Amino acid sequence: MRLLSVNVSQPIAVEIGEQRYHTGIYKSAVAGRLWLGRAQLAGDGQADMENHGGPNRAVYCYPHEHYAYWSSQLGRGDFEYGQFGENLTTQGLLENKVCVGDAFRVGEAIIQITQPRVPCYKLANKLGIPNFAKTFLRANRPGFYARVLEEGGVGAGDVILPEQKDPVGMTVAEVNAALYLDKGDRPAVERALQIEALSPGWRRSFEKLLARA
Repeated sequence: MRLLSVNVSQPIAVEIGEQRYHTGIYKSAVAGRLWLGRAQLAGDGQADMENHGGPNRAVYCYPHEHYAYWSSQLGRGDFEYGQFGENLTTQGLLENKVCVGDAFRVGEAIIQITQPRVPCYKLANKLGIPNFAKTFLRANRPGFYARVLEEGGVGAGDVILPEQKDPVGMTVAEVNAALYLDKGDRPAVERALQIEALSPGWRRSFEKLLARA
């Protein structure tokens, strides 16, 4: 497992048709090492702190293996690191293998997976594909957010090593499916709620889903 790229951006103003907003999704790769702190990666910024950033979503990771999939699906060959708004482009951390609650050493830092990524219209606009958020969600290749358990420097080429396996053992893909793709799977929802490392936002969503069941 390896870190292929570290990507950051500051929020910019975007105007597409009648939509006007600020976003930090336009990440680009940086050379050298950056400090990964408890709240965010040095040099990075978020425009929407309700849905991005903070200690439970300090860094967003996306598997580079999916680049080939999306390139084929969309008929495009122009993807660059940070294409999906991720801070860390990884190799070997696939959503159907790693679990929410798992912890990994990345360079000098230790991160813990807290939740899958929820796509929105900003990703669709970045790619220039209307309704891409729904396509992205159905593919169940969301990447994941992580909290920082131990701060430290990270850089492209760093080896990623397992530090801790979550006892529940529910993969990122399974957690994502339980909330968005198969809402009738009550046992999966109950299992997800057993994950101590699960982000508060996702925990509330599962609790509401369970209450309505």
